[in-house]
Amino acid sequence: MKYYRRQWNEKRSGQYDSWGTSTWYFEIDNNGYPNRQIEKYENGKVLKYDLQNLDDEFGGLGDQLINFREFAEFEITKEEFFNEWKSK
Repeated sequence: MKYYRRQWNEKRSGQYDSWGTSTWYFEIDNNGYPNRQIEKYENGKVLKYDLQNLDDEFGGLGDQLINFREFAEFEITKEEFFNEWKSK
C-alpha cells in the first residue's frame, strides 16, 4: 500500500460550493487503485470512502488508476493516513 495527501484548490460546484477547497487522502493498493479515501473540506465536512462504503449522495471512492510518479511528491506515511482515518 501507498498513502498520499493532496490539496485541491478548487471548490465543489453547485450547492456544495460553500464547503470550500479540500485536502484528499488516499490509500492506494499495489495495482494503483484507491482502497480508502478521505476528503476534508474547509468548512469541516469530512467524507470517507472504502471498499465497504463505495459511495453516498456526495461522491464516492475513486475508481481511476493512480499514476505513482505523478503522486510521488504527495506521499505520506501509513501512520499519517491512519491518524486521519481514525479522526472524525
